Amino acid sequence: MPESERHLTLASASPRRRDLLARLGVEPAAVTPADIDETPRERELPREYALRMSREKAFAVEAPGFVLAGDTVVAAGRRILPKTQSEDEARRCLELLSGRRHDVLTSVVLRAPDGSVRERLNDNVVRFKSLSREEIDAYIAGGEWRGKAGGYAIQGTAEGLVQWIRGSHSGVMGLPLFETRALLKAAGFAIG
Repeated sequence: MPESERHLTLASASPRRRDLLARLGVEPAAVTPADIDETPRERELPREYALRMSREKAFAVEAPGFVLAGDTVVAAGRRILPKTQSEDEARRCLELLSGRRHDVLTSVVLRAPDGSVRERLNDNVVRFKSLSREEIDAYIAGGEWRGKAGGYAIQGTAEGLVQWIRGSHSGVMGLPLFETRALLKAAGFAIG
């Protein structure tokens, strides 16, 4: 098997994406986070934004073989919630999401050695319970919100605040395994 069929670069700084990829039995040869501007465009819708981010990440990384990129967007209606950088920002997100459903869109883009590109968008709906001020304070104090889309990490204590999910748990975490496996196999990447 040619080296290019076994070499995969993960274009992500997310340790969760690497852990999720390992669940498929795939260990990336390299992890090279893409350095791109992640500012949404004016009136850009969440779906388009998620796909654009993954595409830009996949092409921002110079690497041999395959390049896999992903992006997760939390949206309340047409509103794209930020990857929270401050406690106030995280609090505003959690207050907005309290007691309501929201979309979690995770896009995955695979650039193959021959230059072909495959992509998938995983669409999930998550509903939070109505959150008390004390629950929000406790979650903020734990620090899981840092850098997370919508101000929460479902793989942590926030899972206890979720009433239900329609879709893929791994997609909400940041890498939908069903879609990722299908992309890799369709592109000829050696996977079990």
